[in-house]
Amino acid sequence: MTVTVTATMVTGKISVTTADGTGISATDFVVIKPPTITAFTPASGPVGTTVTITGTSLNSVTEVRLNGAALPGFTVLTPTSIRVVVPAGATTGKFGVANPAGAVESVVLFKVTPKIDSFTPTTGPAGTSVTISGVNLRAATGEPTVKIGAVPAAVSPGSTDTSVTVTVPSTAVTGKISVTTADGTGISTDNFVVIKLPTITSFTPTSGQVGALVTIAGTNLGTATDVTFNGTSAGAPTVLSATSIRANVPPGATTGKIAVTNPAGTVQSAGTFTVLP
Repeated sequence: MTVTVTATMVTGKISVTTADGTGISATDFVVIKPPTITAFTPASGPVGTTVTITGTSLNSVTEVRLNGAALPGFTVLTPTSIRVVVPAGATTGKFGVANPAGAVESVVLFKVTPKIDSFTPTTGPAGTSVTISGVNLRAATGEPTVKIGAVPAAVSPGSTDTSVTVTVPSTAVTGKISVTTADGTGISTDNFVVIKLPTITSFTPTSGQVGALVTIAGTNLGTATDVTFNGTSAGAPTVLSATSIRANVPPGATTGKIAVTNPAGTVQSAGTFTVLP
């Protein structure tokens, strides 16, 4: 005997009735209903995010899609929930699930947010060109908004889904890089270190012979690359801290101002260092 399962049937035992009586199956026939999606959480996230989809008849799902693309795998938790991981290459769109009874899509979109994997260089002064690498860095609506710390950075034309280039603004301070598109915001794990112009507040001693060790105090001295005495280079200094460095008076030095250079520029002392005979 062959019968057709109708739309109103539910899971249960099969019975066959004739003039001689009724026979009932020992086990249930499981009626697969079309799935539904009632919600998913979180509502957005980068590639690698774990998403839980809730609904009905999800234990019989054979395929899950995001924005029309089949996802490589999913985990059935209960008849009302399944779990998926947003794969590389995923784009913003609706979740879809299918089982032998039919297919359905979510009402709202899941937004695949930008993800920053790295940036180079990791330090630099204002004006430095920084290339950010990742995924979903550019939405279809146009160039992303990029900030270093809380300060917006100028985005170079030609951004792609995996690469964005920006220029460090003059007001930037050390902080994380963020990339924002219509789909959300991605934030770097590490800080971009902004190198500021050094300052010299004092030095001691204020005079000495060639070879004398001079301690220079100020700010942004940790990135100093050169010290000069009246234009004669003493080479790279010994960095004690961000506010203190040491250098030896070089051969050929003459009385004059001390200057300190880092990638952001050069600054001179207000006072004069006297080179003794």
